[in-house]
Amino acid sequence: MASSKLSSSEIDYEAIPAIALNFSVRKKLGLYLNPTNTVASDWTDIAERMGFTYLEIKNYEKRESPTQRLLDEWQTQPGATVGKLLSFLEEAERKDIISDLKDLIDENCRKYLEQPVQVPVVDSGHHDRGITVNDGHVPEMFDAFICYCQSDFQFVHEMIKQLEQTEYNLKLCVFDRDVLPGTCVWTITSELIEKRCKRMVVVISDDYLDSDACDFQTKFALSLCPGARTKRLIPVIYKPMKRPFPSILRFLTVCDYTRPCTQSWFWTRLAKALSAT
Repeated sequence: MASSKLSSSEIDYEAIPAIALNFSVRKKLGLYLNPTNTVASDWTDIAERMGFTYLEIKNYEKRESPTQRLLDEWQTQPGATVGKLLSFLEEAERKDIISDLKDLIDENCRKYLEQPVQVPVVDSGHHDRGITVNDGHVPEMFDAFICYCQSDFQFVHEMIKQLEQTEYNLKLCVFDRDVLPGTCVWTITSELIEKRCKRMVVVISDDYLDSDACDFQTKFALSLCPGARTKRLIPVIYKPMKRPFPSILRFLTVCDYTRPCTQSWFWTRLAKALSAT
């Protein structure tokens, strides 16, 4: 197995999930790997090393950038790390790609490492003083964490009305309502998603795509999957979007409120998904 560390870097690439690589890096990887090349290995070689089947690879050929689509699918698998991707490239004798993109890859990895998601243990002091308004001797637990940006808060209010104040009787974690002020946003968010909430609802909109907080919450939840404690993410669209749906969530079934023909089933479907064991 080729080394997953570049000699001039102290970054442990095996500890960094593939979702840390941004659109710019994925696009450049596509520029190298998309063209069919009789001399050097292309994206199909990498796909085989990732474990994709012949039929899956043939279907990816129809995509505008099969490399980017490949990465979107592969990053959801166990052990999908930057280190593993670098190993695949080395095994395929594409060290030219690693060399050319090294600085960009390192920059992405460092940005990921700067996020508090890397802190493995949340300060136990939070349990003593509480982090949510209803915390007591036993930490408050929730059916779902709601990931949203402020411009979509009106829809979150409707979600509270439909899911908490009806026969579904679900308990949602809405940051602006449930979290006590004066706590570290990133650390508390991590604890709520990982330890206090069974599911996570992601309210997708054009503004969501520009939210650093939503980006962090989504990537943190994805970093927990698939693992011993599987976290089910449920993307929700409640109004038409002008921008593309986020690629890191395309493998998940969407709950779409914008379709009139299925709107009457929307809340029932969402409630049952949140109630599933």
